[in-house]
Amino acid sequence: MNKFILNEGNILLNVAAEGKYEAIERTGKLLAANGYVEPDYIEGMRKREDEVTTYIGNGISIPHGTSQYVNSIKTSGIVVLQYPEGVDFGEGNVAYILIGIAGKNDEHLEILSAIALVCQDEDNVSKLRHAATKEEIISILTEGDE
Repeated sequence: MNKFILNEGNILLNVAAEGKYEAIERTGKLLAANGYVEPDYIEGMRKREDEVTTYIGNGISIPHGTSQYVNSIKTSGIVVLQYPEGVDFGEGNVAYILIGIAGKNDEHLEILSAIALVCQDEDNVSKLRHAATKEEIISILTEGDE
């Protein structure tokens, strides 16, 4: 995963607890602020959550826009938000890590694959949840590339 797709500027640590739609909006705003998406992509992220939850298990959610908002993606990138107290995604599902994704063309499939490999290991998720630095987050998520 190259440094333009994931870098220290794309990570927020110790975000205070908030509702899932506020958390998804914060994730989308960081994608927009860092130049990966147009601001309307956030609406697509909310719609995705309305259609089907982006909670994938193991304390991880991967908010992303619906296919109607693909033209709002400028370039591929991911952002990571760490919520020590978690975000309630309903039905007993609490996400401690939100990974916002913007994938241009088919690049998001490669990104999702790398993240899925890392996050299927509960030890890796625990490390992400308790990471004290942005460097630790990057190191854990890029482990799947090596």
